[in-house]
Amino acid sequence: MTIGFIGTGVMGSSMINNLLKAGYEVNVFNRTKAHAQSVIDNGAKWLDTPEQIAQSSDVVITIAGFPDDVKEIYFGDNGLFKGADSDTILIDSTTSTPKLDEEIFAEGQKKGIETLDAPVSGGDVGAKKGTLTIMVGGNQATFHKVKPILDTMGSQVKLFGGAGKGQHTKMANQIMIAGTMTGMVEMYEYGKAAGLDLASMMDTVSSGSADNWSLDNYGPRVLKGDFKPGFSAKHFLKDLRIALQGAEEMHIDLPATKLAKQLYDKMVNDYQLGNDGTQGLVKIYEK
Repeated sequence: MTIGFIGTGVMGSSMINNLLKAGYEVNVFNRTKAHAQSVIDNGAKWLDTPEQIAQSSDVVITIAGFPDDVKEIYFGDNGLFKGADSDTILIDSTTSTPKLDEEIFAEGQKKGIETLDAPVSGGDVGAKKGTLTIMVGGNQATFHKVKPILDTMGSQVKLFGGAGKGQHTKMANQIMIAGTMTGMVEMYEYGKAAGLDLASMMDTVSSGSADNWSLDNYGPRVLKGDFKPGFSAKHFLKDLRIALQGAEEMHIDLPATKLAKQLYDKMVNDYQLGNDGTQGLVKIYEK
């Protein structure tokens, strides 16, 4: 089976490498070819357009930055729907809007093409280790066809319902992360102001009931001054906007998530730190 993969960023490259290690042939496309060179060197085959990826692959996985990128990849003049046929399965692993993946599903239904939304969580560490959490929306039969492929990239792979439900689950995930990231950063600032040994403080807190993924994975990076993105702040801000848009449409209020969005908005737009990892939020406190 040949897998097409569009998107060779921090997450995508590691996911591709795990597919290659599992023995799959992988065709790749990225907006900037140079960013795909590492996976090409590992055995992936470059193709020039999403249309060609669809024509040459049994299953295509996409992981782009923003919903507009997804629209272009699927619906553009050289997009996936131009090259896919009824033997192709399309999987969108971008964190995007539920409505867009519902539109992709509807277009697939018109053309007899199976589609899934399958956003992922676990950051750069999970992508490298193949231990991502993959949240899937779509038809159950389609899910079972591709689950062995998804299992090569994730340790938790679950179907949550019809089209868009994977994205809704990812929004719930991001709402939780918004709380743990702001908590971790403010814990750090409080400990520093109190003159505590920060490494010892983090080690102690992580052994108790306050332990969480953000603390375990990003706390050590903050201590080292390492703000390279496991997940970039500009993409997290995009996710929080999507989550709050969904909350508004469902007539619920999420005040803590609104506050997290304001903080990341300040980080990305006021301080121009959108390419830093989410742990870079600590910088706006220091400024």
